[in-house]
Amino acid sequence: MTLCLLLLSVVALTAAVPAPRALTRAAWPERDPVVALWVWQCLVATVLLCCLTALVLGAAAVFHTVRDRVFAPAPPAVTAAYDLSTAPVWATTLTVLLACGAAWTTAMLGRELVEARRSRGQARAQLRERAPDLPAGLPAARGPMLVLEDEYPDAWWMPGHPPQLVVTTGALQRLTDHQLDAVLTHERGHARARHDWLLHLSTALATGFPRVPLFAHFCDQTHRLVELAADDTASRRCGHLTTALALIELNQHRGVLSCASSRRLLGERVDRLLEPPPRLLPRHRALTTTVAALVPLLPLLITFAPGLTALS
Repeated sequence: MTLCLLLLSVVALTAAVPAPRALTRAAWPERDPVVALWVWQCLVATVLLCCLTALVLGAAAVFHTVRDRVFAPAPPAVTAAYDLSTAPVWATTLTVLLACGAAWTTAMLGRELVEARRSRGQARAQLRERAPDLPAGLPAARGPMLVLEDEYPDAWWMPGHPPQLVVTTGALQRLTDHQLDAVLTHERGHARARHDWLLHLSTALATGFPRVPLFAHFCDQTHRLVELAADDTASRRCGHLTTALALIELNQHRGVLSCASSRRLLGERVDRLLEPPPRLLPRHRALTTTVAALVPLLPLLITFAPGLTALS
């Protein structure tokens, strides 16, 4: 059990500190943001699985009730292989810290979901005020797209049941048909990939553990990569130049090409669309995706190795 906890700690620390720093300095994520998002999710899953499995092993060593429940269906040889009879002081301390971390993570995720639901409810209430239902007897204006009377050019996807795409009349007047198609495709790309859930997860982890490099970088990179991925979805359908012009038309009043930090991402997106980088080769995509998917299996392999060895 002690060796398992040490190995899980090493894997978790490696995935939480040096791995995200190396990934943020790499240039290839900009070439394929979808694969980069997958790699970030696999790193987060690895750390969470390390913490979860270490918590189960530590709790089984410290508490007899947990041990009886976890190892109830296991043969005596498997239980003996984990050497749960005595737990060192550091293992007890680690178990307590992991239990507190698990409770805090659950609280942060719950808080993020509650805040998201509340914000979504407020946004829908504001939409109902700006676009009220028609009187009885007239056809209802329900559908996947809602047009708001507003000279401010904007477009966004409203998640929920049912999801709805909101476009202002200012955007309709400013954009050409092809540019509008690019904007709609961009927003539908967010909806199909369920980027809202990924953003909520990254925000919750970064809020709960702001000093953990993995979670902080995961939040920053997720907000950046989901936009790049949606830009790629739009550019494949409507062209890079059309998508870039649509982005400029929608955001030029906000200073899209300024050097301010809050606007820098918009400028980077425009530059990337005007000079698109080459995508990863198919074999590189497949290799990166496969390796990233195998990394979260390390905690499970470490955890089950003593039991499987005893059975063999």
